[in-house]
Amino acid sequence: MTQSSMKPFSKCLKQWARTAAAALLGVSIAWSAASADAASVHVATKTTTFWTLSQYYGLTVQQIAAANPNVNPNNIIEGQRLSIPTINNTFKLASTPATSVSTAASAVSNDSVTVSGKQYDVARTIQMTATAYSADPAENGGWGGLDYFGNSLKVGTVAVDPSQIPLGTKLYIVGYDFAGLPVGGMLATALDVGSAIKGNRIDMFVPGTASEVSNFGFQYVKVYVLES
Repeated sequence: MTQSSMKPFSKCLKQWARTAAAALLGVSIAWSAASADAASVHVATKTTTFWTLSQYYGLTVQQIAAANPNVNPNNIIEGQRLSIPTINNTFKLASTPATSVSTAASAVSNDSVTVSGKQYDVARTIQMTATAYSADPAENGGWGGLDYFGNSLKVGTVAVDPSQIPLGTKLYIVGYDFAGLPVGGMLATALDVGSAIKGNRIDMFVPGTASEVSNFGFQYVKVYVLES
């Protein structure tokens, strides 16, 4: 091969290499984009919470939380991209759905909640972290199955931080998922306190042993603070 014919060949080879590299880069970018879009993405608005996402997509709050481990549920920013798990990659809950008699509201809005035909005006709503406790004396300062006022613990009794929610306040709670609690929502009353219950956190009484109730873990709930 002559020297003059080598130059065009070398030039063609370089052009082919650049074309091949660009093609590979395009495949890489397309693969990355496809991977990013493999799970559904929801762009948050001013009113987005884990609870509203669970209601919209037919999932539980726990599934939404598990899919977004680095998102602070109490500080979701407008425009933030949130992952929505699909049927094939939803997260299995540790607890089974509740089967007790429901006290779910027949109507819920930011202004009012209607339960069993009675309407309650809503003073404010709070996205909170919920835990659960049993009647075990070890979880109640040695007092056994009694609340702060000396009443027997029952479903609907919750412990609060009185600086956030005054004792005696009626509440309507949604977003939890645990056997032993009403399905869909629960009318509750702030009747107890706890040394670890501070800020936007509530502790919900659940019938059962301390070991069983511990499976509740941490759940994100929406609390409607009702007018007295």
